[in-house]
Amino acid sequence: MARTQAWDPERLPDLTGRCYLVTGANAGLGFFSSEQLVRAGARVFMTGRSPNRLMTARAAVQRRVPDAGDRVETLLLDTSNLGSVRAAAATIGARGALDGLLLNAGIVHPPKDRQTTADGHEVVLATNVLGHFALAGELLSALAEASGRMVWVGSMSTAMWKYDPVDPQLAEGYTAWRAYVQSKVATAALGIEADRRLRAAGVPVSSVVVHPGYSTSGRTPGIRGVNEPSRLGRFADNLQFAITQSKEHGAWPLVRALVDPGVEGGQFWGPRFAVRGEPRQRTAFAITRDPDIGARLWGVCEEATGVRWPFAKAARPRVPGR
Repeated sequence: MARTQAWDPERLPDLTGRCYLVTGANAGLGFFSSEQLVRAGARVFMTGRSPNRLMTARAAVQRRVPDAGDRVETLLLDTSNLGSVRAAAATIGARGALDGLLLNAGIVHPPKDRQTTADGHEVVLATNVLGHFALAGELLSALAEASGRMVWVGSMSTAMWKYDPVDPQLAEGYTAWRAYVQSKVATAALGIEADRRLRAAGVPVSSVVVHPGYSTSGRTPGIRGVNEPSRLGRFADNLQFAITQSKEHGAWPLVRALVDPGVEGGQFWGPRFAVRGEPRQRTAFAITRDPDIGARLWGVCEEATGVRWPFAKAARPRVPGR
């Protein structure tokens, strides 16, 4: 277990000089994670696939964090498109060391019928899993330069429906719910498997898995262009106040896992009361801890993306002044 320590999610440690990248940052958990990081002094790359929505989100952060200035930047990144992932990674990699990577973007409401991407992959798997696997691999050296951390966003659904992704692309038996749950099983399993491999290779990067609890738009502050739930949506979400929280609070475990020096690789973090509350270390769900499943999914991702993580290069001792 992580060491016991005081942690106030509304008063983060000073992150001045730190640099983070957040996927899916134009709304929801990604937006509030970005805002909290910037408010603590960090430089943040907010990424997403819509330039207009990204600019709106960036303006909202700058409006809500008066001293944000140019510490918040935007970058186009569509995790369902491997070409977009490679281009974004090349841009960030050229900027130097990266302290943290928050792998947050994803499809929460999958299409009713199976769809594929331009790369030929099932769209939920591609967006939630393959793009993040490729991005983390492409940015591994930048993370290692800062002895940084990658955080994978899982879900409570993996505890309730233990779908073993033996057919990750869901060529047979596709349902929207199965596609979502399998993608989150894969996300968490890969995050834990990444920690095993990083440790074994001696790479100074940690890999952590989190979940945000039951975080809803209707219990989240209204922000034009970022969070605009309908009246009916707010009413319905507020009826569930005892088991829900805002996306602002749902971002707390994500941010703590990313920046708390007491967090260790291979850990799993989430809200104190499972669905809501302050961030605490939890026990990862059994299916996501299975090393055979993790190794199998790693191979699937390597084959699908063509990305081999550069463990040997990232583990090389750094030469002073270079």
